[in-house]
This record gives sequence, structure tokens and C-alpha cells, in this order.
Amino acid sequence: MDTRKLAYFVQIVDSGSITKAAAALHVAQPALSQQVSALETDLKQRLLIRSKQGVEPTAAGHTLYRHAQTILRLVEQARIDVAASGAAPSGRVSIAIAPYSMASSLTPRIISEVGRRYPDIVLHVTEIYGGVLSEAIKNGRLDMALIYEPGPIRGVQFSTLIVEDLYLIVNARRELPVAADAVSITLGEVATLGLFLPEQNHTLRQVVQAGIENKGIKLKLVGEVESVPSLTRLLRTDLGATVLPKSAADALFHEEDFRVLRIIDPALQCKTALCTPDHEPLSEAGSAVLLVLKEMLQEMLRSKYPPLPANDRNAS
Repeated sequence: MDTRKLAYFVQIVDSGSITKAAAALHVAQPALSQQVSALETDLKQRLLIRSKQGVEPTAAGHTLYRHAQTILRLVEQARIDVAASGAAPSGRVSIAIAPYSMASSLTPRIISEVGRRYPDIVLHVTEIYGGVLSEAIKNGRLDMALIYEPGPIRGVQFSTLIVEDLYLIVNARRELPVAADAVSITLGEVATLGLFLPEQNHTLRQVVQAGIENKGIKLKLVGEVESVPSLTRLLRTDLGATVLPKSAADALFHEEDFRVLRIIDPALQCKTALCTPDHEPLSEAGSAVLLVLKEMLQEMLRSKYPPLPANDRNAS
């Protein structure tokens, strides 16, 4: 079976007649009939029912017709992609970035660097949460995402970038059950505070809620907030506290108005990961953006989390 035979077969079905298909393809009718016979011999199935009115595909013919259309589309796309591979990458690439993460502070740099290297690529940047992520990437509405890793999801793959402890972020004027110079706070003490967290489908919310409820305490939720500017205003007016990784706290709440305390007993952790589809490769433009993204993240992680000296590693 080759693509030429498949193209002939699709044209015959579309034309409803071998004679009409032969004219459209500029192929002699006997030669076209021989191609169909060769397909039927190869597949050991009758593919067409011939009559005075023309031809109709059999059940097997209908099945082959559907597959042939897909195969021919893929072959044509392959030709287009190969022809374009020598040119600079171009097209639209969509990225989702979790708003409560260190990656959200990278958005201006990502757009600037991609624009500098690949001026023909248009970046579409959005904020999205794990609950709808898998469907968006599996359906092709998103090319990649930087999010808190939710665990295995069918149809997507995660590349863990960093594992971080979670911290309490609270108004600096708030009275807490810890000393003024404390750098940590227990999860039980955190549970006494009213918290602003994302909605239930956000991985960060799930980690915090599970940790508190595992201690036999009910989560004291003041509200569900999914806007960083709104969260900042709420904490600044001391209406509640929130929980984030240290890198996100440093990026989003670096002013002196807030206290940032590491949560202990137990410590809570979350993973920041790069998410891509696992069922098909990225486009050339998507691959180019992915490379830029990885370079920037590695640079940021090296600057924020430099490797320990050899003697420190040995001591640990």
C-alpha cells in the first residue's frame, strides 16, 4: 500500500465514479481500476461496489477512506513542515503560567527574549489552573504550561523543575503565635489563621488543605482568590493570609509590608513543572519557544538556588 493508491481511492470515492476520478486525476481508467484491485488484494477486502450509477464504498471501503484521508493530510503536513524547516520558526505558540508561581514574574522576559530571537513567532500567554490544564493541552489549545505539578494526568507529561517548601505570607502588623523574629511557624498555627487560597482544583490549594486536614483540623478559608493583585491588596489590608513557595513569595510579596515564615511540623512542599503534551511533538515554533523557556528557567534557578559547596553537600 502506498500513498498514491490511497489518493486514487479517495478521489474515486469522492467522485462516485471511476470514470470521473480518472478524468480528474488525468489517469487512464484501466490503470485506475488496476490500482483499486491492487488495494483490494493487499487488504484482502472488497472496497467498492460497482453499478451502472457509479461506485459506492463497502464497509471496509468506508474504513479505508477515513484512514486514507488522515494519512494523506499527515503526508501533506509533513511536506509543508519539511519545506519550512529551513526558514526561521514562525507561528503562534500558547503558554500557560500559574499566577501563584515564580514563573509568573518571568512573563515580560519570556516575551522579550522570544521576540528578539524569533520575531515571526507570536506568543499567547495566559494564566490557567491544573483543573483545566490537561484538556487544554490535549486538545491543542495550549502548547505548554508552567504550573504546580498536580501528579500524573493522562495525555500530558511533566518535567519537574524545582521542589519547594511552602511559606505563610501575612501582613507584617498581624499578631502571630510566634516570636517577632521567628523564621518559621507550625502548620497547626497556620490553621488558626484565615487563609486566602485558589479554588479547589489548584494544586497549591489541595496541598495546603490536605496538610491541615491530616492534622484533624478544618481549613479556615476566608476566600478563594485567583488574582495576584487582588490577593496583594487583601493581605495588605490584613483581611487574611496566604501560603506560597518562597520563590513565589519573593517574586510577588517582596515589600516590607509582609512577613514570610516557613511552615513546619510538618513542612509542606509543592513542585513547579513544565507541562507538554505526550501524544504528539511540538511544532517547530513551539520547540523553539520551549528551548528559550528552559534556558531562562535554568538561569533563574541557578541564580536563586546555587549549588551547595562540596563541603556542605558532604555534611548533609
